[in-house]
Amino acid sequence: MEKLPRLDTDNELKKRILPHCRLKEGEIWQDPEGLHRVGVGDAGNPDFLDRLFKGRRIGTMLNDPPYNIAVGRRPTAALSRKSADEYVEFTRRWLDASLSFLDKDAHFYLWLGADQNDGFQPLPEIMILLREYGDLRSRSFISMRNQRGYGTQQNWMSLRQELLYYVKGKPEFKVVYTDIPKILKGYYKTVGGRRQENLERSRSDCIRPGNIWVDMQQVFYRMEENVPGAYAQKPLASAERILTASPPPGNSVVADLFSHSGTTLLAAEKAQLPCCTMDIDPVYAELSIRRIERFRSTAKTGWQWENPFPEIDMESTERL
Repeated sequence: MEKLPRLDTDNELKKRILPHCRLKEGEIWQDPEGLHRVGVGDAGNPDFLDRLFKGRRIGTMLNDPPYNIAVGRRPTAALSRKSADEYVEFTRRWLDASLSFLDKDAHFYLWLGADQNDGFQPLPEIMILLREYGDLRSRSFISMRNQRGYGTQQNWMSLRQELLYYVKGKPEFKVVYTDIPKILKGYYKTVGGRRQENLERSRSDCIRPGNIWVDMQQVFYRMEENVPGAYAQKPLASAERILTASPPPGNSVVADLFSHSGTTLLAAEKAQLPCCTMDIDPVYAELSIRRIERFRSTAKTGWQWENPFPEIDMESTERL
């Protein structure tokens, strides 16, 4: 049982946590080791983004904005539904503000949802919107399989999360492999005049992930990387895979405009890549900072079910 509940559903608890957050709206935390920057601000505000990036260009942008779906059947201000048109305008606003910071060769990743009970919005609307940005070229439509789905006897279980991959220019892409061994045999191809079987000409004994990721566990309270209070976090392995295959070129940075639990920031920290991230909510910005501070001091990637804000007496909170 997590010792900190889902924060976006408990405004009173967030009010108690806010005095323990080191950033207020418009402020930016500079990593004392000089690698990262974390801000609290609006992703659609180009002036704030200019201060956050501080002259650095983005080489890899990995964003996980709200999906326009009532997450966990508990709609809140942070994880709720707008009309499809409102969501498109929300997305257009932060795209307009941020894409000018991309380097000439850059990777762009965007997690999205698709509500199967409402025409699969907002996925198709956002895919069409992205066609308006001529510098971005579509490269892949990735689906990550959750290990836990939404049980139903009336439909196929919803087990996937969608990830769109675009590039600007020609950034380097590095081939990565899973830990899943190759077992399929019988596919032959003639290479250099020699007929070879698939496994014989392979560069690895394991398969590549391709655009269907089946080897990642959805984060929950029994995993060390779990960040209690942050309901919509992605597996750390997904961000690590992205940054391994699509590292920021040259002196550019990793960017995430919707930090939430700080997964992109931690993946960048583990890879020793500079990251500029932000959240509109000071509580999630603080969670992100505390997460890399915890990693640096303990090598732990999260809190599992423990409270990231030990200064808050949860027993007294439950009695209120």
